[in-house]
Amino acid sequence: MPPSSSRRWELDALRGLMLVLMTLTHMPTQFSSPLGQPFGYVSAAEGFVFLSAFIAGQVYSRKALRQGVPAMRQAFWQRARKLYFCQLGLLLLAFTLFAWLGVRNHQGGMTGLVEFYLLKPVTAVVGSVLLVYTPPLLDILPIYIVFMAVSPWVLARGLRRGWGPVLALSGLIWLAEQWGAAHWLYQAVNRWVPMPIPYRDMGAFHVLAWQFLWVLGLALGARQAPLPRIPAWVWVPAAVFAMVSLVWRHRVGQDPMPGVPLMTWLFDKWALGPLRMVNFACLLALLLAAGPWLKARLPRPLPLELLGQHSLSVFCLHLIIAMLTLAYFGSTEVLRPWTTDLVILLGAFAGLFATALVSQARDERRLPWQRPSAPKVR
Repeated sequence: MPPSSSRRWELDALRGLMLVLMTLTHMPTQFSSPLGQPFGYVSAAEGFVFLSAFIAGQVYSRKALRQGVPAMRQAFWQRARKLYFCQLGLLLLAFTLFAWLGVRNHQGGMTGLVEFYLLKPVTAVVGSVLLVYTPPLLDILPIYIVFMAVSPWVLARGLRRGWGPVLALSGLIWLAEQWGAAHWLYQAVNRWVPMPIPYRDMGAFHVLAWQFLWVLGLALGARQAPLPRIPAWVWVPAAVFAMVSLVWRHRVGQDPMPGVPLMTWLFDKWALGPLRMVNFACLLALLLAAGPWLKARLPRPLPLELLGQHSLSVFCLHLIIAMLTLAYFGSTEVLRPWTTDLVILLGAFAGLFATALVSQARDERRLPWQRPSAPKVR
């Protein structure tokens, strides 16, 4: 864990904001659709993955430079193991308690989430342990685990020989995925070895596309220099594109042009379509350009810092609460009074902040050099 003085509160606050947005999206309430993707055709998942990669690049590159590549590799793998056991715990709850509650309460939102498990439980359990079968909502941590497991080689290669070839190869893989490279590989393997798990049940996120976002964040975080300044000739057109996307998203909806497959592909979330990547790049450029000014003038958002400081615990709990809500109250297709959904959301956020406070109190009981700094929120 980096020393307390090395933590950057603005990164914790951004991570906390991503957790808030993901909770609003994943909770099955009538607020999830209007509040989803609030800044344009970019979701909280992109921000969370990129920010996680950026922080990993910062922390583990310093470890590699100070203690060597083997120490960096070991730290990456320890983190990946922790994430893996968190995923197993979430799967255990989904396959036992929440699946049972969904069946008992006749809630299709929950039973649909674990449909393949209910049809083929043994195959689903084995596949999920191998991170091959990933039900909806539970398909984010697996790509994070994979990225953490392979990052030692990526980071070592970038630090030793430069990031140009690494980024070029990563970009080519992303480009290949735009034409369905992973699906083609699945079909090719399936011709020789029948795959017991359908492609659609292997996770909504296309790993070959999302790795590009991860590598970009890793490379930017590994820079042993201040973040680049964004000139006006970059951030001005970026602001125009971001504003158009923002207005478009809230006037038309999360589907940029219903009934037009080309636009769906260009803004596709799961394969990180080209225009979605452009939208993300524009928002990132604006954040880099305005970040120092905002940091100097805005008050520190301590509640968001608190959530970001304990992001793993908060992330896992928000998935548990979302599955519990699906099992008891049903999906967004179930008509409920808006006051009921508001109470559900308020209860969910109360649980998230309580978890963060408990984690903070646990950290404060450690010796000073064993604990990270945490914003004092009471």
